[in-house]
Amino acid sequence: MSASAATPPIERSLAIAQARRELIEGDGPRPRAGVRVDPGITRSWQRCLEAGRRPQQRVSFDPVSRSTSRDVTECNKALVSAARPVIERLSRAIADTRYFAILTDARGIVVDVGTLPDGTDPAARYARDIGRIGVDLSENAIGTSAIGTALAEQESVWLHRGEHFFDDTSVYSCAGAPLFGPRGDCIGMLDLTGVQVVERPELRHLATLSARSIENLLVQREPCELLMRLLWPGCPSSETTEGLLCIDAAGHVTGANAAARQMLHQPLACHAGGLHFNDLFALPLHMMFDAARRGDAMLEVPLWSGLRVQVRAQRGGSELGGVPGAGADGRPRLRDVETALIRKAVSEARGNVAEAARTLGISRATVYRKLWRGRPSGE
Repeated sequence: MSASAATPPIERSLAIAQARRELIEGDGPRPRAGVRVDPGITRSWQRCLEAGRRPQQRVSFDPVSRSTSRDVTECNKALVSAARPVIERLSRAIADTRYFAILTDARGIVVDVGTLPDGTDPAARYARDIGRIGVDLSENAIGTSAIGTALAEQESVWLHRGEHFFDDTSVYSCAGAPLFGPRGDCIGMLDLTGVQVVERPELRHLATLSARSIENLLVQREPCELLMRLLWPGCPSSETTEGLLCIDAAGHVTGANAAARQMLHQPLACHAGGLHFNDLFALPLHMMFDAARRGDAMLEVPLWSGLRVQVRAQRGGSELGGVPGAGADGRPRLRDVETALIRKAVSEARGNVAEAARTLGISRATVYRKLWRGRPSGE
């Protein structure tokens, strides 16, 4: 349980005020043990101080032109599309709390907003200040907030009132969770904000789960030949436990969600040269394609680590109208037709690569090269 959840509101406010006096106003070298402020927040305070800022400085939310709003939305079309149903669901969940959702890109620029308080709410003006597509809510622009801190720390965070660096932003309370794309890079964050509201630290958990939902939708929409759903044996399936892995026609990993990256201990962003199916799983790739073609419910698959995972494989669509392996004109690529024929021959030979090679009139090495690495034959 976080300190925020465990501490009564009055004591919490006093703890924040004490931390500000000791860390921001310089009344002491560091907060005492009883003064509980998240280390990520104090690091943000320190960055603001090092940049020469003071809490009393005014914060201005610069106006955003229509063209800027359109450009920001266009540049983040995939993220906004995946997040929209999640934000709508969130808006229903938090409707009675006076909190609202904000989606930003990796720079902290707002790209979408949930339902804002109506004009009769005294907090509506403050909500409109930050709830505009294109407005800059980064740490550089508005100091410490859930948005800047989540992006800097790359983990979820909760901030209440005085934990914001500037006095002007101390009316806000917010939860934030970073968003990671199919290749493991941070692409934005999801924020739940209220103005002059009761502290709701449990929203940190809700923001984190909602962020995972957005990430999973992005992976499921990633063009690929094979989508693999991974679970530990005996583990119930859920958005937080199910790994998603995208595989292209040559067997390369083109995307994964957070659960898959953790299960396989393979952060995609660290593999500039490409990560291949064969680097992870101790069985031939064609067996996964065959399982997807047959519609098998679940396979138990060995990893090179000696662990086993349960896998359900399904054929993926592509950005070219859902035709796997299609070229720019919508027709199948010759390379992919060739791969399919080789895979069929291996399947009919019941996995005997040597027999399949004799049937096709090519060498066994060529079968391995074309089927599992997708390299040119080098004739």
